[in-house]
Amino acid sequence: MKYLVMVLAKQSDYDAMQGKGQDGPAWTQSELTAMFEHMGAINNDLAEAGELVDANGLAEPAQAKLVTASQDGRPVVTDGPYGESKEVLAGYWVIDVENIDRATEIAARAYSCPQPEGVPYYPVIVHPLDEGGGTEM
Repeated sequence: MKYLVMVLAKQSDYDAMQGKGQDGPAWTQSELTAMFEHMGAINNDLAEAGELVDANGLAEPAQAKLVTASQDGRPVVTDGPYGESKEVLAGYWVIDVENIDRATEIAARAYSCPQPEGVPYYPVIVHPLDEGGGTEM
């Protein structure tokens, strides 16, 4: 069964990773390296096990755009991603695993990513993909 495993963050987390920590500690180069190595090891292990479908980290939320449409159907683009949200999607894995237990095991590993003291941990979301063709709208 396929699952989407989602990692969350805030714009302030991206700022801290760029050395501009205002809501918390700024990340050092060694802390960034440890995080990237941890995530890379998850990717490598999933690929070797044949469980990795896709994975990616996302650019900081400040680069996202929110798109709606005017009454005449033309796109209306504003800064995004979402006006009222605090946490946003920071990265994801699409995995193809035997069951939910394996998916949550992978999510727990992602959750335990090393980070500086004082940086908040956000839940990792595991969401099954609808492989039945979706639902009627």
